[in-house]
Amino acid sequence: MTRAVCPGSFDPVTNGHVDIFRRAAGLFDELIVATGTNISKSRLFDPEERLEMLREACADLPNVTVMGFTGLIVDFCKQVGAHAVVKGLRGGNDYEYELPMAQMNAHLAGVETIFIPTTASLGYVSSSLVKEVASLGGDVSALVPPAVLSRLTTRLGERA
Repeated sequence: MTRAVCPGSFDPVTNGHVDIFRRAAGLFDELIVATGTNISKSRLFDPEERLEMLREACADLPNVTVMGFTGLIVDFCKQVGAHAVVKGLRGGNDYEYELPMAQMNAHLAGVETIFIPTTASLGYVSSSLVKEVASLGGDVSALVPPAVLSRLTTRLGERA
């Protein structure tokens, strides 16, 4: 059985993320979507909220499991028996950011990284941009799953 992990902060999960999950799920017997803690990013949603949104977004993908993790992704991969990490790439900047991490993961644990380019129509979508546009009153309904949109609207309203 081939098992891969698709890690990220997913704050919030976007349609770009879901597109990568769907495509990766077609490449592996099992895909684990894993949300962790990255201290360099500020969070709008707590870990449990992000897990709930991910579970809702992946509900129609039978070979996808959603889990949380702490620490190094390679340690999590060992724990769940995954030999690959899947990362979506929007462009060259993402590649420049992700490549050293992929090389370190291979060095530390022999975990390979599979890069999947985003679908062209979603290449500009990022969680950060979605949050910024939504906080300024812009329509992000085409960029996030419906359940995420309602949570995002509610949370931003609470902070306003």
